[in-house]
Amino acid sequence: MEGLDAATKAAVLVEALPYIRRFWKKTVVVKYGGNALGGAPSGAALADFATDVVLMRSVGMRPLVVHGGGPQIGQLMARLGKQPEFREGYRVTDAETLEIARMVLVGKVNRDIVAAINVFGPLAVGISGEDAGLIQASPRDPALGFVGDVSRVGPELLERLLEEDLVPVVATIGTDESGQAYNINADSAAAAIAQAVRAEKLVFLTDVEGIRARQGDPASLLSSLSAHELADLVAQGVVTGGMVPKARAALDAVRGGVPRAHILDGREPHALLLEIFTRSGIGTMVTP
Repeated sequence: MEGLDAATKAAVLVEALPYIRRFWKKTVVVKYGGNALGGAPSGAALADFATDVVLMRSVGMRPLVVHGGGPQIGQLMARLGKQPEFREGYRVTDAETLEIARMVLVGKVNRDIVAAINVFGPLAVGISGEDAGLIQASPRDPALGFVGDVSRVGPELLERLLEEDLVPVVATIGTDESGQAYNINADSAAAAIAQAVRAEKLVFLTDVEGIRARQGDPASLLSSLSAHELADLVAQGVVTGGMVPKARAALDAVRGGVPRAHILDGREPHALLLEIFTRSGIGTMVTP
């Protein structure tokens, strides 16, 4: 609240109060995308995100972070001289690419998010979908290699961590019954996890401000949509590119029992707080 006078600060807190009361002890799943993670210099975006998560926890909410890392995987592949291949938006993942994905998601991105949150105290615990049977996976398509779909989420580990007032940070690598690892689309994983832990909200932080009625026109941002309206926009081709998996994941979540899903620009300073604790919000909210 730097730069605000005392009266304005008080007004902000008063506006936030009913939302703090409403979401007391409620679980909020936040999917933090790789594009949002790389969206500001010197770690500023990550630091803002970590501050938001800690504030949510401090006022009685139970944040749970699920993260991607597609751009970071691509960067390491380029450094290693490996050419990425995509089919229908999915990265073809051979054994070597899978190891790169695991290194980036579990060993780099996960640790960076955990460290940023833990600046404020011993709060965050980094885990992978491979841990304690959290994300059970099945192969999506043999042509894609080790790309998987979520077949089941075992929420027991997450529930234990949340009960201890810790903040789980989940890297989206899953395993099948034989222990074979698969790279899982983080949007789909976040939707499945939100349903499994009976989350009150699912928030997608990405690099666009939300769903638009007209492609390329930021002024056409839609602040709220029903699941039916969003499904129509996807079917009509209004929602395109990287927004399609987020829209589909939001639909899966609200149709699966999550009361609200939100899509917003994670590069906006304190985007989470603006969306959750203000009347107007800043992105698109999807309801059943």
